[in-house]
Order: sequence, then structure tokens, then C-alpha cells
Amino acid sequence: MAGRNFTVVTEFFLFVFTEHPEWGLPLFLVFLSCYLVTLLGNAGMIILIRKDRQLHTPMYFFLSHLSFADICYSSVIVPQMLDVLREHGAVISQARCATQFFLFTFFASIDCYLLAIMAYDRYVAVCQPLLYVTVMTEKDCLGLVAGAYVAGFSGAFVRTVTAFTLSFCGNNVINFIFCDLPPLLNLTCGESHTQEVVIIVFAIFVMPACILVILMSYLFIIVAIMQIRSAGGRAKTFSTCASHLTAVALFFGTLIFMYLRDSSGQSSKKNQVVSVLYTVVTPMLNPLIYSLRNKEVKEAIMKALGRSKYFGEP
Repeated sequence: MAGRNFTVVTEFFLFVFTEHPEWGLPLFLVFLSCYLVTLLGNAGMIILIRKDRQLHTPMYFFLSHLSFADICYSSVIVPQMLDVLREHGAVISQARCATQFFLFTFFASIDCYLLAIMAYDRYVAVCQPLLYVTVMTEKDCLGLVAGAYVAGFSGAFVRTVTAFTLSFCGNNVINFIFCDLPPLLNLTCGESHTQEVVIIVFAIFVMPACILVILMSYLFIIVAIMQIRSAGGRAKTFSTCASHLTAVALFFGTLIFMYLRDSSGQSSKKNQVVSVLYTVVTPMLNPLIYSLRNKEVKEAIMKALGRSKYFGEP
């Protein structure tokens, strides 16, 4: 570092989708609409699960926490992105950037863990139905969810501390929708190999580990389904897993494309589009997926609408 003139970075300048300034207002309205749908859909799902006794099962208990995590991690990203679009850029302090990175990593990790837990729940329900009540007790469900929060917090804390002990100097422009790891690493200077190894190791304990649990769970589920003789029985059993599989494909598909691929030569524009998918679109679609593809949720919605209509009558 001696003899080289570096300006230490204490704040970052965020800008996104600047290639077409005329898209600013339409994108602002689209993302605002998606965010409102996300809040209403996930909050509605949480309320529905709490109010309807038919949904007081382990799967919907986990789903309510998934909806809560979706609300939180979308709220960490989207309001600031709306501000960036409205102002054509925004300055963010390093402390605020670190806070945003920590909260996003925390809630995104919880999403990963919860999707893995829900896959295990489906495995027990399909492959060991007689043991389901004894395996997935209320105490066990609380323990699994608490473990997801503790693991998410621990991993996010270590990754944030490690990332922000790196030296940022010179360029402070982030052409991205929020303070995420890939654009931050592009702004570092000096030796960062040790920190990057720590960050990657902790990332491996989250996404690939959760994907492995999901794949193993569904491998056993598929084997169990294939042993069912009637086609109707196979279809009915698989339908109980369809919503979860769709949510898993959406969430992990975009994260894998963003973080586990070779990013050399990839355009920042493509990265921005993918990041919108997992921060804006996926949290919005999750309650819709579980509403449209799940018989119990549809029945609970119709029951709730029926009660609202009844009490609204003069």
C-alpha cells in the first residue's frame, strides 16, 4: 500500500437501471406494486394460518415463519431500491450498508433453512406417516425454527464482520440494487483472500447444505410415491409437495444463478435482473403459490371470505 494514493471509502453510491432513465418511473411503480402485494400476501398468509385451526399443523407453522422472513428481507431491500429509482441514485454510509447486508443475509438464510425444514417435514409426512405426530411435535417444530433463526443470525454476523473488515478504497460506486457481496468485493483493495475464504465457507454451510437436505428429502419422497399403486394416490400425495417444490425452485434457482456460477464476463445488467427476481418477485409469489396450489389454504381463504361477507351484511 505504501507509495500508492488510495482514498478510503466511508460511503457508497448506489445506482441501478440507469441505461434507460425513462424507465425510472415505470419501474418505480412496478416495484412499489410488487412490494405492496408482498406485504399484503405474506401478512395475509400469517393471519390466515393463525386464525384457521385447520392450518394449525407443522407445515403451515413453518410457512408462517417463511412469510415473516419474506416480509423482512423484502423490506430490507425494496424501499431503498425505490428511493434509488426515484432519486436516480442514493448515497449510503458504510455502517448502513453493513446493516443492510447483515439483515438481508440473516433473513435470506432463514428462508433457506425454512425451505429445508419444510422439505424434511414433507419427507416425514409422506415416508413415515405413522410417526409424523411423534416426530413433528410442537416442541420439535419450535426447536427447528429457533435453530433456523440462531444459525441465520450467527452466519450473517460472521459474514458481515468479515466482509466489512475488508478495505474499500478508490471507487465507491455500486451498480446494483443493494449492498450485496459480489459488488462489494469489486470495490476492495489490498489482501482479501482470508476474508473471502471465510465468507465462502459460511455460504457453503447455508445454500448447498440446505439444497442437499431438500434433494435427499425429495429423493425419498419420490421413491415412496412410486410405490403407491394407484395413479390417483400418487397424484394426491405429490400434490401435497407441489407448492413447496415450486417455492424451492424459484428461490434457490435465482440464488444459484447469482452466487454459485462463474461470474466472469457476466454483465451487471443481468445481475440486476436476477437480483430483482429473488428480492422482489419470489417473496411476492410465495403466498400466491401456496394459495393457488394448496387445497387447505384455498378452503381457509373461502371460509374467511364467507365470514367477512356474513358479517358485512346489514
